[in-house]
Amino acid sequence: MRIITLNINGIRSGAKKGFFSWLATQNADIVCLQETKAQIDQINTPEFLPEGYHAFFSDAEKKGYSGVAIYCKQKPLAVHTDMGYPLFVSEGRFLQVDFEKFSVISLYLPSGSSGEERQAIKFQVLDFYLDYLKKLDHSQRDYIICGDWNIAHKNIDLKNWRGNQKNSGFLPKERAFLDEVFDSLGFIDAFRIKNQEPDQYTWWSNRGQAWAKNVGWRIDYHVTSPNLKDKINQVSIYKDQRFSDHAPLSIDYAFDH
Repeated sequence: MRIITLNINGIRSGAKKGFFSWLATQNADIVCLQETKAQIDQINTPEFLPEGYHAFFSDAEKKGYSGVAIYCKQKPLAVHTDMGYPLFVSEGRFLQVDFEKFSVISLYLPSGSSGEERQAIKFQVLDFYLDYLKKLDHSQRDYIICGDWNIAHKNIDLKNWRGNQKNSGFLPKERAFLDEVFDSLGFIDAFRIKNQEPDQYTWWSNRGQAWAKNVGWRIDYHVTSPNLKDKINQVSIYKDQRFSDHAPLSIDYAFDH
C-alpha cells in the first residue's frame, strides 16, 4: 500500500505545476495534502477529483488559507474533521479516514514563524495534540499520521541547524514535543526507519538558492503506530519536479486495506 503526503502550498497552484498528472503515474492508494488554500466549491471539478479516488476535504474558514485533503482508492468507513480542538476545524488542519483496521490522518500543524502570538498558539496546539496522541488505542486500531508538522526533529533534519536553534520549527520545546511522540509514546518516524542519511529534506525556503543548494528542512512526516514499524517497506522524497515549496514524501507499506 502506497501513501503519499505533500504540503501542496495551494492545490490550484500545484495542479498547474503538474501535480495531478504526476499523481496519475504513482499508483498511490492514499494521498494526503496540506495547505490546499481552497474552498470545496473552488475545486469541485474533475481536475481536482482524480478518477479512481474518493476525495475528502477540510477547508479553513478563511479563504486562501490552510486546508487539508485526503484522496483514497478505497471508500473509508468513516471520515472525521473534528478531533476536539476548535482551531483544527476553523483552520482546516485535521482530516481522518477510517478503514477496518487502521486510520490515516492528514495533519497540518501550525507554524510559529510569523511572530510570538502565533508561536504561543503553536505551543498550545502541541500540548493538546500530545494529549490526543496519548489517548489513541493502538490495540484496537493502527494510525498513519501524514503531513506537515512544521518541526525538524534532530540536527540531521535541517541544513543550518546551528543557526536555527532560536527559530520556530527548531526550538527546544518543539523538538522536545517530537521526543515525546517518538521516544515516550513509541510512535514511529517511518522515513527514518529506512533512511538515516543526512541532507534528506522536504521543504526549502524560497529565499536565496535554498532549493538549488539543498538548504532544506525535513518537516513532513509519516508518523505511524508502533505496530507498523515492520510494515515500512520503501521510502522516497520526490524531487524531479517541483509542485510546491515542499516535496512529496511517499512510503510503501507491506499490508493491504
